[in-house]
Amino acid sequence: MKEHELKILVSREEIAKAINSLAKKIDSDYLGKKILLVGVLKGAAFFLVDLARSISLPLEIDFVEVSSYGNKAESSGKIKLIKDIRKDLSDYHVLIVEDILDSGLTLQYLIDFFKQKKPLSVKSVVLFYKMKNNDCKRPNADYFGLKIPDYFVVGYGLDYAEKYRNLKDLYVVSFV
Repeated sequence: MKEHELKILVSREEIAKAINSLAKKIDSDYLGKKILLVGVLKGAAFFLVDLARSISLPLEIDFVEVSSYGNKAESSGKIKLIKDIRKDLSDYHVLIVEDILDSGLTLQYLIDFFKQKKPLSVKSVVLFYKMKNNDCKRPNADYFGLKIPDYFVVGYGLDYAEKYRNLKDLYVVSFV
C-alpha cells in the first residue's frame, strides 16, 4: 500500500456554513414542492444528512449507489449502478445529492437516469466543486457549496479505498 499524508483543505466550520447556505437556497426554490433528496452512496451520505437537517421544508430521502472508482484514486470512466430507488417519481422534484463534482461522469449519468423516470424535475446539489481545466465538458450542478482545487481529497464522506470517510474536515491526500 502506498504511503500518504493528509493536509486540511476545508474545515468543518466552512463545510457547515456552505451547507446552511445551500439549504436556504433550496428552501426558497422548493417552497410548496414535493422534494425527494437522492443521495449517492456512500460518499454523499454525510452531506445528505446534514443538508436534510438544514432544509426546513418537508422532504423525503432515498439513495442510489454507483461505482466508478473502486479502490483507486482515479475514476475508471465507467459508471455501474449498484442500487436503484424504488419510488415512482412522477410526483416528485428530484434533487440529486452528490459529495463532489470531479469528472462529472457520475452526475451526468444520474441526471440522465432520473430523467427517464419522468419526475416533475431533476436538479443536483454538490458540496465540493473541483476546479478543472475542462469545466466546459462537465455537467453543471444546479447548486454547489465550495469550489476546491483539483486535488485528490478525503474526509466528510469522501474516501480512499474506503478509509477516511469519517474525518470531519476535508483533506488533500499526498502520495509519497
